[in-house]
Amino acid sequence: MTVLQDSPFVRACRGLPGPHTPVWFMRQAGRSLPEYRKIRAGVGMLESCRRPDLVTEITLQPVRRHNVDAAIFFSDIVVPIAAAGVDLDIVAGTGPVVAEPIRAEGDLARLRPITPADVDFVTESVRLLVAELGATPLIGFAGAPFTLASYLIEGGPSRTYLKTKAMMYGAPDLWNALLARLADITLTFLRVQIDAGVSAVQLFDSWAGALSEADYRRYVMPHSAAVLGGLADAGVPRIHFGVGTAVLLEAMGEAGADVVGVDWRTPLDEATKRIGPARAVQGNLDPAILFAGWETVERETRRILEQGAAAPGHVFNLGHGVLPETDPEVLTRLVALVHDVSGS
Repeated sequence: MTVLQDSPFVRACRGLPGPHTPVWFMRQAGRSLPEYRKIRAGVGMLESCRRPDLVTEITLQPVRRHNVDAAIFFSDIVVPIAAAGVDLDIVAGTGPVVAEPIRAEGDLARLRPITPADVDFVTESVRLLVAELGATPLIGFAGAPFTLASYLIEGGPSRTYLKTKAMMYGAPDLWNALLARLADITLTFLRVQIDAGVSAVQLFDSWAGALSEADYRRYVMPHSAAVLGGLADAGVPRIHFGVGTAVLLEAMGEAGADVVGVDWRTPLDEATKRIGPARAVQGNLDPAILFAGWETVERETRRILEQGAAAPGHVFNLGHGVLPETDPEVLTRLVALVHDVSGS
């Protein structure tokens, strides 16, 4: 563990100097890689997440190809709620689809707590990966209570979060009971990954940007804080990320993060002013920039590295996930560029 605590990635998360700015990419293990598409052919997403052999190989693929400073555990945010008894599927081209959405108090009974035994495939996968990765840190992750609740209430992805917000505003007792259950499930899921050997965890509140700061603080932050605060003694950095969260950055840090992920809409130096000097930042190249030609990629990367220097620690990443159409060679060149520029 000493080697990983001293890795460039973990040092940056802790706000400590390192040999270069570390870099990894959300969705780095995924559809942009031909080797991923080949190994996933004919295998459903949930099945892929439950097979340690596949999880290990898919997680390692971008590390081998791109020389990134951290691996991200291959899974999906709905894996723990499927383990909790929810009937769902991950439909290609759509995303998670829940057979019976949670809309009333009686529906909560279908969402039971989980134990490590419910996700023993995660423990096995992480242990296999830690052995294979050696000095490269492994990041564990989970979906935050709000984002998980939005899938459970809507029944699938949503643009308006109409049913989610209707429950949040109109049935706050049911809302808080649901999110409290999800926080407990998420905390257990992350603890399993930490106990198995991950070096950091990321809490994805992907859709929190749909909320005002006041609503986030009132209806969501206490439940995210229950997860992140529950890991305060775990000894690993905690990263908190959402999309469209410019007005929420300060609150997301306060929820218990060591590192706040910033999407491409907010410059990192401005984000650091909002988050404060006690936390590192992660981000934040617009994934679409990777399609604009190398000259543009290099210019924007240098800008982000310069702005990220305002924070006590900076982990270079995209402002959201790698798009499926991305040329993997551009990602490989980008990693080398970040290392070269920040290490000089």
